[in-house]
Amino acid sequence: MLKLMQNEWMKLWHKKGTWIMVGILVVLTVGMMGLMKWISLQNMGGEMTREGMIQDPSSLGGTVLLLTVIVAAGIVASEFSQGTIKMLLTRPVKRWKILVSKFLTVNLFGIFLMLIGYVVYILLAMLLFKSGAGESLSDWSVWSKSLYMLLLSFGNVFITSTFAFAIGSVFRSSSLAIGLSLFIYFTGSTISALLSKYEIAKYLFFTHMDLTQFETGMMLVPDLTLPFSLAVLAVYIVVFLLISFSTFIKRDVTA
Repeated sequence: MLKLMQNEWMKLWHKKGTWIMVGILVVLTVGMMGLMKWISLQNMGGEMTREGMIQDPSSLGGTVLLLTVIVAAGIVASEFSQGTIKMLLTRPVKRWKILVSKFLTVNLFGIFLMLIGYVVYILLAMLLFKSGAGESLSDWSVWSKSLYMLLLSFGNVFITSTFAFAIGSVFRSSSLAIGLSLFIYFTGSTISALLSKYEIAKYLFFTHMDLTQFETGMMLVPDLTLPFSLAVLAVYIVVFLLISFSTFIKRDVTA
């Protein structure tokens, strides 16, 4: 399994597009932090402090999600479009192991992007913003809150990339997987808000995608709890993976 993952990881980084994605992440993070500094200087909503910025790095999640979805959507679909799937499946390795290695590689890439973005975010927060009165970076609560928000924001990356991975595996189309994933990402919260009066809203997976809502208080549907959201997401993830694995294992690649 480790060799399969290593092979997938090397294939991913041999593509120029992967390096471009890292560059885009850095540039967008710098731009976002510059914009936040400008807003702070204009005193819109009060001056932002270094500690306050560090405690909420969840804004990284959106950029990382978009880039990870691109990889998740194409990591299987591209094998079919490029005609390399037959060569891949002729190896004496079970199909499910191949798919697991691809899925783990996608999530490893998402984690890597999250960490790169976080490092850039923290450095810029220290350079651009001043410490608040009575606040200090030596306070563990600042860093524990920061890492917790980072983890919650990665939840959105994980569930959306899993959905894109499943669509790309089943339909062998990266464009369809990216399109559907981004559609859900940008419209899911609106749909949840419109249906918030109905019981069904509690069981729609895009209602639970943004786990940071439990810290910010901006709930899409009232009376939700973090354990309940995690349970709903877990069910959807299992369903997505079962569909993608069953389809991939049974598929006739000559068709």
